[in-house]
Amino acid sequence: MEHSVFSWGIITFLLGTLGVGVWASRQIKGDSVNFLVAGRGLSLPLAAATLMAQSVDSNATLGNTDLSAEFGFWAGAALPIGLSLCLFLTGTFLAKPMNRMGLITIPDFYRVKYGRLVELMAAFIMSISFSFLLAGNLVAGGFMFQTFLGMSYVGGITLLAALVFAYTVSGGLFAVAYTDAIQILIAVVGTFGLLAYVATNFGLEIAPGMGPLALEQLTSVGAGAAINWASLLALGFGNMVAIDFMARIFAAESPETAQKACFTASAGTLIIGIPFSIMALSAGGILEQAGVVADGPVLFALLQNVVPPVLGLMVLAAILSASLSTADGAILGTSSVLAHNVFGIRHGVTHGGAGGDRLLLVTRLMAIVITLLGVFLGLRVPQTGVLLLLGFDLGFAGLVVPLLGGLFWVQATRQGALACIIAGSVTRLVFFALMPTMFGIENTLFYIPNDLFTLDFDGFPTLISPLVGLIAFVIGSKLTYNPLTAEQDRAQLREEVSAL
Repeated sequence: MEHSVFSWGIITFLLGTLGVGVWASRQIKGDSVNFLVAGRGLSLPLAAATLMAQSVDSNATLGNTDLSAEFGFWAGAALPIGLSLCLFLTGTFLAKPMNRMGLITIPDFYRVKYGRLVELMAAFIMSISFSFLLAGNLVAGGFMFQTFLGMSYVGGITLLAALVFAYTVSGGLFAVAYTDAIQILIAVVGTFGLLAYVATNFGLEIAPGMGPLALEQLTSVGAGAAINWASLLALGFGNMVAIDFMARIFAAESPETAQKACFTASAGTLIIGIPFSIMALSAGGILEQAGVVADGPVLFALLQNVVPPVLGLMVLAAILSASLSTADGAILGTSSVLAHNVFGIRHGVTHGGAGGDRLLLVTRLMAIVITLLGVFLGLRVPQTGVLLLLGFDLGFAGLVVPLLGGLFWVQATRQGALACIIAGSVTRLVFFALMPTMFGIENTLFYIPNDLFTLDFDGFPTLISPLVGLIAFVIGSKLTYNPLTAEQDRAQLREEVSAL
């Protein structure tokens, strides 16, 4: 009976999500601006809901729970706290100016500020980063369908990818926004329903050294401080160059709406994410009382063996909602970057021709490629939280400094941006290849055995690489800045922004 409730509930939820997404396709009207940035008309409730949904993903729920249960509160809570920090900083410094620029994708900024080569490099790094993000959310769906629908892991990932692909390609950001709004409501209800049940029936017992007040998790390398800070900062700053976050800021109806949406989503991310960290600290004791050994995600073991089926289904829908809401943004954002920034296809409906809006067509084709890549990575690295962090690590290392410098430092130059991207990214990739672990998890992607870097150095590559990029950016810009040509560059920038 319990298995039947989970199965039919999940199937019904998936079909409903698909229906909403396909219904939203009516608003595309063959225009890529409608498809990619929802016609730049998202109201505050929709903009805030879709921003929150992008940060509350399976990595911040399942990954958060697993990390908290194994390593302590700050190991898991660093995920939602970092994402919330990013939304707050983005709202404070970036939302208004970026919305005013009228961009379609975040690499557009690098083009108008630094030129075509920097745009291509930024687009490439972002595409790789978001392929990992997509994979992390497909992993969660694969485990869920394997556990509760009796499917194979491969089949679960494939089914989830096909579903997200279908409604994202049909309805674009309109489909993403409408489904996100529904999904975030489910996530709120499911999260607090589970928290109330666990607290009422089992209590929230926290082992010494594992809770929020165990600050050695933030101060002692032996207690994981370097990894925890790396997680928090990689998300807090690396997510500033997230394709999906910025697409929603561009889609807000006004700069003020974009800013308010960021602040609202920042608070909402903490409200949903922190309870998962708290519950995870008691999960071991609860499962031990129930005589259950977790084989897979800790949260799934709780839902399958401890909580009532109806509540379990609600929480499963919340986790699945989180996976869908971020996976659709990853597919849409990455495919738009490939079509618009890598292949250089600009917006424009071909009136009287058979081709329609070519950017819309190529973006949809690129979505096939990105979805397949996400499935491949999800099968290759069946982890959740680590894939999220690895993805944003790359953006943190090479792209954040040129973004902030381009907005707020008049001496920023093309050469400085190139130096930062190359130095920061190469440093991070070298560290990645030489480190046996990534955020406490074994490096199964690409590891070169060596005696130079040990497990104790884990976390430091995330902190060091952006500093290398910053130094390269400042030196490169200082050496190449010319006040006589700077005004010409600014005039050209204004023209390019107006053209967008």
